[in-house]
Amino acid sequence: MPIDHDKALTADPSVREIRWTSRDVLLYHLSLGAGADAATGPEPHLTYEKSLAVLPTFAVVAGSGISSGDRAAPGFHLPGIDIDLRALLHAGQGLQVHRPLPASGTATLRSRVAELWDKDRAALVVLESTATGADGEPLWTTTTSIWARGEGGFGGESGPPERRETPDRPADAVLACATAPQQALWYRLNGDLNPLHADPAAARAAGFDRPILHGLASYGLLCKALVDGVLDGDVTRLTGLTVRFAGPLVPGESLTVSVWRDGTADDGTGRLLLHAACPERDGAPVLTHATATVTS
Repeated sequence: MPIDHDKALTADPSVREIRWTSRDVLLYHLSLGAGADAATGPEPHLTYEKSLAVLPTFAVVAGSGISSGDRAAPGFHLPGIDIDLRALLHAGQGLQVHRPLPASGTATLRSRVAELWDKDRAALVVLESTATGADGEPLWTTTTSIWARGEGGFGGESGPPERRETPDRPADAVLACATAPQQALWYRLNGDLNPLHADPAAARAAGFDRPILHGLASYGLLCKALVDGVLDGDVTRLTGLTVRFAGPLVPGESLTVSVWRDGTADDGTGRLLLHAACPERDGAPVLTHATATVTS
C-alpha cells in the first residue's frame, strides 16, 4: 500500500494509558549495567527503591514492560502508512524531558506522525509521542525515526539538509562504557522481545554472526555514561538526547563516547555533541549525529 502523505500527517493522534512501577525502573537500570562496576559500588540511587532516581531514557520503555501485554503488531500500521516490518529500520531516537521522571506512575501517551520525508528509495517516518502525567502536565516527548526501505517516491519533500556531525577539534571528554555478554538478554525484559537479540538463528537470518544489542540499549548506555561521566551522577541535569543509530553493538563489546561542549542557550541549558564508537571493531560508529541538552 503506497504511503498517503497528507493522511499520515493530518490523522488524529493515537491515545493510550501507560503505567510503570519502581520495579520496571530498577529492571531498566540493571539492564544497562547499573551496580555492575565494583569501582563505583552498587549505585543505590539507581538500584535501590529508596530515593530512586530515574534515568531519563527510561521514557522510551515506560509502559512496555514484559508483564504489560503490550506487543508490537506484525506490521507497521498507521493512518496513511501500512508497511511490512521487514522493510523497517530504527534509524534514530530523540527525547525531551519536561520534568524529572517519577519512579512509578501513570501517563496518557499521545502519538502521531510528526514528519514524513521522501528519500526516493525509502521513506523516513518520524513518530512523536508525548506523555502527560495524571496531573495534566507533560512528562516527556519522544521522537522515533523509522527508515522504510522501498517506500519512497510518494511525492513528499526530502527533508532538511544534514548538519555537521562533530567539531574538528579534540573531544572535551572521552567516556568508556562496557557491556556484558548477557546484556541483550537483560535488556529484552524491558519489553522488546525481538528474537534478533536472543536467537542466534534469527541473528544469522538478519545477516549478523550472533545476536546484537538493542539500539535503544545503546541509547540508554549513552545516557548513563553521560550522567556518570559528565553530569556528576545527577539524572535531572540531562533534559534531552537525540541520536542516529549508525551500526550494531554486540553484547560484550564496549562503547567509547566522545563529548564536545557546544555552548549555552539563552535559557541556560548547555548543548553537548556526541559520538559513540566500538573500539573492539576499530572505532566503528554505533551512535552518530548525537546531541544532548543539559542543565548546570
